[in-house]
Amino acid sequence: MRETKMSNYRWTICALLFFATTVNYLDRQVLSLLHPMLEKEFNWTNSDYANITSAFQLIYAISMLFAGRVVDRLGTKWGYAIALIVWSVGAAMHALAIPIGSGLSTMLGWIGLGLVPVSVLGFIASRAVLGVGESGNFPAAIKATAEYFPKKERSFATGIFNSGANVGAVLAPLSVPWIAEQWGWESTFLIVGGVGLLWLFFWFALYDKPENQKNITASELEYINSDQLLDDGIVEVEDSEKVHWVKLLGYRQTWGFVFGKFMTDGVWWFFLFWLPSYLKVQYGMVGTSITMPLTVLYSMTMIGSIGGGWFPMYFIKKGYSPYDGRMKAMLVIAIFPLIVLAAQPLGDISYWIPVVLIGIGASAHQAWSANIFTTVSDMFPKKAIGSVIGIGGMAGGIGGVVISKLGGGLFDYYKSIGTPQTGYTIMFAICAVAYLVAWTVMKILVPKYNPISDLS
Repeated sequence: MRETKMSNYRWTICALLFFATTVNYLDRQVLSLLHPMLEKEFNWTNSDYANITSAFQLIYAISMLFAGRVVDRLGTKWGYAIALIVWSVGAAMHALAIPIGSGLSTMLGWIGLGLVPVSVLGFIASRAVLGVGESGNFPAAIKATAEYFPKKERSFATGIFNSGANVGAVLAPLSVPWIAEQWGWESTFLIVGGVGLLWLFFWFALYDKPENQKNITASELEYINSDQLLDDGIVEVEDSEKVHWVKLLGYRQTWGFVFGKFMTDGVWWFFLFWLPSYLKVQYGMVGTSITMPLTVLYSMTMIGSIGGGWFPMYFIKKGYSPYDGRMKAMLVIAIFPLIVLAAQPLGDISYWIPVVLIGIGASAHQAWSANIFTTVSDMFPKKAIGSVIGIGGMAGGIGGVVISKLGGGLFDYYKSIGTPQTGYTIMFAICAVAYLVAWTVMKILVPKYNPISDLS
């Protein structure tokens, strides 16, 4: 018999999601921090690096389409665990990029396609495995949030676990350059890749569905299910029948989420993968000299992640539906990245000015991210959430490929004519306006709260 006093076990689950997301982004960012070292060792161009990062983003994008469906089929517990194992293996594989690349180059040479540099080929293969595994993080985390939190708390819970991305981004510059200087880049990938496997023990020990969770009281379970009512007053029950992707694409709500992710995910990818290179090009900063600026910048993003999750509550308490309150908050959030437009014009004063301005823009992205994910659980039944998140994640990954390839081409071109900083000016302008464009189209597609109750 459950105790009637309400427990707060749902926040334990939120903490698990936070730590998994931290590891996810820590693994993801190692390459960008080692890029200045690796491009010198292997003589990479910006386009070579863009191809490596784009390979990750493309595989991540394609895998996101299937990751949501896999999580829906396997369930949150096993879906999340398998995803973490795969991405940890992929992270460690980077240490073997050269022998992997040599083997692949030999095989491609048999069919006349052995022109890709060995180092680039090896890193592309490693990033591909990493992308497959990491694609499962957000579909599983959003599904767990929908299982454990009522709608009014979901954006706050999402903001908390999503801040793990910021913590991972902060821990990376604090640890990766130092580890690389002490033991080399290969050991860095191995050490960081092994961290995630520790999380599995706690996940299997602490997670179960709320209705099967022994640590949840009846009152907390009732609270979790408090707003899961359909229009006829019947409690929504998750069934085992999954929804076909084609049917999901017939809803404007799906396309609103897809477009929002396509336009804005690439901005965050750009900030993750190219800022170490920006500091090198603009200010000659390499190795541990980038530790403090990037630590400050990514620390700022934690404010956006948690604050952005809380912000819609201001409007919801005024009587707006969760979705309408979220959209009003997202409009305000979308204005903040415009400040990135000033990063280059004011960058000659001190490198701290673009660091702070870009930090504000990156913080706004995390606030946006906490809310755009939650728009899905606002309007779709639980059985479709993982799949919709996967479709949107694929769109976001494709947006990341576009941004990375565009950036690499611009940087190589302007470097060839002696003005490499111009490429970053163009890219910062694109990043600055992306959110307002995304919000406008989302609002046109879904002008008001319109939950879906006819999926079968």
